[in-house]
Amino acid sequence: MSDTFSTIEQRASYGIGLQMGQQLASQPFDGLDISAVQAGLAAAFNREASAVSNKDLEEAFNVINQRMQKAQEEQAEAAQAEGVNFLAENAKRDEVTVTESGLQYEVLTQGEDGDKPTVDSTVRTHYHGTFINGEVFDSSVARDQPAEFPVSGVIAGWTEALQLMTPGTKLKLFVPSQLAYGEQGAGGSIPPHCTLIFEVELLAIL
Repeated sequence: MSDTFSTIEQRASYGIGLQMGQQLASQPFDGLDISAVQAGLAAAFNREASAVSNKDLEEAFNVINQRMQKAQEEQAEAAQAEGVNFLAENAKRDEVTVTESGLQYEVLTQGEDGDKPTVDSTVRTHYHGTFINGEVFDSSVARDQPAEFPVSGVIAGWTEALQLMTPGTKLKLFVPSQLAYGEQGAGGSIPPHCTLIFEVELLAIL
């Protein structure tokens, strides 16, 4: 590959193509045609007339956007139903406590008696977050770097749970989507309506 792109200009040009390809791959649609993308790119760069009329381009964009929106809605509905079913079954376990808000938690380690954080506190924690299928989406444990934040500055499920803990306590939280990131999700990492699982250890109240 390095022999094919031997000059600085060729390598930089290839890098631009890689970046554009990565952007396309992050939000693809069914039927995406890379050869058509390349043709459109070349036409625009060479200032050539478009091979597709503006009307047809607009229609195509509208149809694809509608398809993608429908697919996202279907995924969100499926995630919501999956979360509801998971929580209903999980609540049957003896070791799980369900609070009035719908938060579920399991005590993994009980800390010593002492002060508990309030909504105005700042805390230091270690945590490990997964989807209900076990896929990890965030983990201070994996980074080996505890996280510090105000109790009021996190998702509602965490705000509630932290106020139940003394330093040294470790809980496993099962957080319904409405106590997490809800219908909006969180960027590209957490889709809408996802139930989340966290193992949270309260290290200190700061």
